[in-house]
Amino acid sequence: NMAMDAGGLSIDVVEPFQRLHLSYDGQVCLLEDPSQMANPREAFKTNPFVPAQVTLDIRGVSPMWGGRTVNEDGSDLDTDPDASFARAHYEQHIATEGSITVEGLTLAMNGVGLRDKSWGPRHWQAIEWYRWLPMSFGEDFAMMLTTQGRGGNVGTTGMVLENGEYHVVRDVTIDSQWDDRFYQTSLHCVARTDEREYVVDGEVLSLIPLRHRRTDPEGNQLHTRITEAMTRFTCDGRIGLGMSEYLDQIVDGRPVGPDVP
Repeated sequence: NMAMDAGGLSIDVVEPFQRLHLSYDGQVCLLEDPSQMANPREAFKTNPFVPAQVTLDIRGVSPMWGGRTVNEDGSDLDTDPDASFARAHYEQHIATEGSITVEGLTLAMNGVGLRDKSWGPRHWQAIEWYRWLPMSFGEDFAMMLTTQGRGGNVGTTGMVLENGEYHVVRDVTIDSQWDDRFYQTSLHCVARTDEREYVVDGEVLSLIPLRHRRTDPEGNQLHTRITEAMTRFTCDGRIGLGMSEYLDQIVDGRPVGPDVP
């Protein structure tokens, strides 16, 4: 635990909460079609592994958001480990410079985005569904919007970064369009802070489906799907990039989110 350095991936904390350096030197699976990851075993068997190198300098452009939730006396909350999800989760909008090289092809990187981190075990089946939308329009304007559900309750969280300050999102609605595999193709959001309302539209550019399965103590097979989609967002006349990450438990072959048609 003295260093984040394993499997060819290294993350150096140059300045806590401000600057990181990330590097990777190893193999990556070069997919012909990202949708093949719906069956990861087959995808890894039938697609080649090729050399890749990554070097990125990461700089925070916002305050840190989130962190460890504790009792008033500073002690840890008494939570069920099986219901644990994203413990001590924090996020920060960032700017990044560097390069990514795959099989000799180098792409120079100079952009903005968001980093997030959680600690401890994560049980992907602890939450029924969520829609997570990190997006950046520049170093001066960015957002993170979330809706999620568990046990029939729906919650929303988020923040808007403007000119170096975060503004808390009090309410957000996310309406999505879907294809015949129940993958998101576009979305329309309305988010409200204490200061104003933001209208955001998103268009999915590329999507990869991820899968997590486990068997519970009663012998039930649990199946979680997370669709990760590079998404182009528009808001206030500006164009940005980010991700639409949609998690659903799969029951009887269908995602359980209430917005799925």
